[in-house]
Amino acid sequence: MGNLVVSIGRQYGSGGHEVGERLAEKLGISFYDKEIITSAAKASGLSEEFFKNADQKKTSSFLYSLTVGVNAGKGIGFNYGDLLTSDTVFKIQSGVIKELRDKEPCVIVGRCADYVLSGHDNLVRIFIHADEAARVKRIAERNSLSDKEALSQINKNDKKRSNYYEFYTGNEWGNVTNYDIALNTTKVGVEKAADIIADYIKITHKLV
Repeated sequence: MGNLVVSIGRQYGSGGHEVGERLAEKLGISFYDKEIITSAAKASGLSEEFFKNADQKKTSSFLYSLTVGVNAGKGIGFNYGDLLTSDTVFKIQSGVIKELRDKEPCVIVGRCADYVLSGHDNLVRIFIHADEAARVKRIAERNSLSDKEALSQINKNDKKRSNYYEFYTGNEWGNVTNYDIALNTTKVGVEKAADIIADYIKITHKLV
């Protein structure tokens, strides 16, 4: 079956990152979120700043007309002088995600990992969401914003994630039919959400 991989999609401000961290701790496996950007930068020879700027922005809204020498021959599937668009970034990050799948059991947050690893027998697909009021409170406190500013940030980031996911996968972001479990952290909390997912995995999957 291969290594267990848990992919986590999440609404902005829902606590999806924290759920992923706690789940990885409970299962005793690795956790990846922004670490994928670091790995992608190393694999491509490009700067981390490039990946941070391009991350989760679809091609139609983010084009680089630069051509940059990159390290070919790393099995990621692009060549020296390729046009550096967000498509290239997606391809590089997808290569890193597949390498992580082959390397070890892990939890991966975001970056369309559920789609990139579709067909992997030991994949568990999770979507974390929360009530709007709870998300506004979380973002306002975390980023020292007013409620109005927090809501604006939430709407902007949700739209960005939705556009990115739907552009690259052709699937609807947040549609429960695309996931094995969808959990509302407002109802159960971050810790309990991680417990529920861990219990589900213990019933349906084995760590290999």
